[in-house]
Amino acid sequence: MQDIALFDDLGHFDRERIPPRVVHATGAGAYGYFEVTHDITQYCKASIFSEIGKKTPMFARWSLVKSEKGDSDVMRDLRGFAMKFYTDEGNWDLDANNTPIFFVRDPMLFTQFIRTQKHHPRTHTRESNPQWDFWSLRDESVHQVMWLFGDRGTPDGYRHMNGYGSHTFKMVNAEGKAVYVKFHVKTCQGIKNMTRHQACKMSAIDPDYSLRDMFNAIESENFPSWEMFIQVMTFEEAEKYRWNPFDLTKVWLHSDHPLIPVGKMTFNRNPENYFSEVEQACFSPSHLVPGIEISPDKMLQARMFSYTDTQFHRVGVNHGQLPINCPLKATNYVRDGYMCYRQDSKGPPYFPNSFHGPVEASNGFKEHVYSVSGDVDRYDNQDDHNFDQPKLFWSKVLDQPARERLVENIVDNVKDCYPQIRQRVFDMFYKVSPNFKKMLEEEYDKISKESIPETTLQGIWNFVTSAVKTEM
Repeated sequence: MQDIALFDDLGHFDRERIPPRVVHATGAGAYGYFEVTHDITQYCKASIFSEIGKKTPMFARWSLVKSEKGDSDVMRDLRGFAMKFYTDEGNWDLDANNTPIFFVRDPMLFTQFIRTQKHHPRTHTRESNPQWDFWSLRDESVHQVMWLFGDRGTPDGYRHMNGYGSHTFKMVNAEGKAVYVKFHVKTCQGIKNMTRHQACKMSAIDPDYSLRDMFNAIESENFPSWEMFIQVMTFEEAEKYRWNPFDLTKVWLHSDHPLIPVGKMTFNRNPENYFSEVEQACFSPSHLVPGIEISPDKMLQARMFSYTDTQFHRVGVNHGQLPINCPLKATNYVRDGYMCYRQDSKGPPYFPNSFHGPVEASNGFKEHVYSVSGDVDRYDNQDDHNFDQPKLFWSKVLDQPARERLVENIVDNVKDCYPQIRQRVFDMFYKVSPNFKKMLEEEYDKISKESIPETTLQGIWNFVTSAVKTEM
């Protein structure tokens, strides 16, 4: 017991881990820079876009959404694409995914949906019933489900996928005029995906394939890059747009609002320590700079709270002082708390004061002012043109081979679901196209002999429903 060094070491070892991210737990990270290639100052006053050729240092983290520690990083899932720009006006975080849409548009449903993706609370195994039960009861999810079970559901590493801000943001120019925007980052390496068979094989061979691929590419100086674009919609266009422009389950058609080039991101340096730099990297949509603001998108507004709150829990209230998260210039009146090792402000800990403490920025952090009208209420807009864009995706975006792969991927995942849930899933896709449902049923009939017998599934369903009724 007198060997204090031993007990200090054991005590530290017992506390090495921090809480993992509830979502996006598995990921890779890298440093790089953003360079402006086109002038968009007519839309945005942010200093990062102030002149062509301007470079801004940045850090990015690529991840899987539903993943937990130890999961394969090539399994079928959405990918995160979080970007932190260390601008001369403070940090700007753009938290993106590799799809331009999401499963739900109401933040009240977000936590419910995520629970369908996690391990079952009793068996601690992943199964298909919860997710398909949820999706088939919420029609707005069908658009994202078709993306997820299409070719892009299993990207060939992080380098070969796009990133989308997904949400609608607001840009304000130097004259105070505002527009709505969506952000897109397009891979310069080209889109490349795995089939589900290739992904399953790679999961067995190298479950860290995506992380290893990114690290090795940068280490060998094959620096990956992405080009940034924006779509622009005026306030007047937003009022008249055929769909709700703030609906996270829908895209803005490029034919209505074409992509406008902005700049290019290049990643050229790997982290030295994964835990310090990647695991403790903290992102939040609330990290904005003058000229980039939020919109009436309800999901975006909820994420403004959720991301910062989870970092307070995971890393601590002073996570912003860590080098990976600290802005280039940091002056504020935040002070003390666990793990506080620096104090940015000089003088008294209050504002205003007459002792030369930090003052408000002269370039104006005041947000753009706009008018709103309507009732303030919790509104469940479950039926809001849910199938318009999925129909276009099926008929216009996918060719016949892609439709066949989509059908095969869905059936492979839904084949072992309870019969009532599976039938509800097929009926949901009928609303996209009668032929879609027909192809699903034909594919299921073809493989059903290899699946769990129907009588067994029916028995399980009867047991579950009877147990629920008993508990109620």
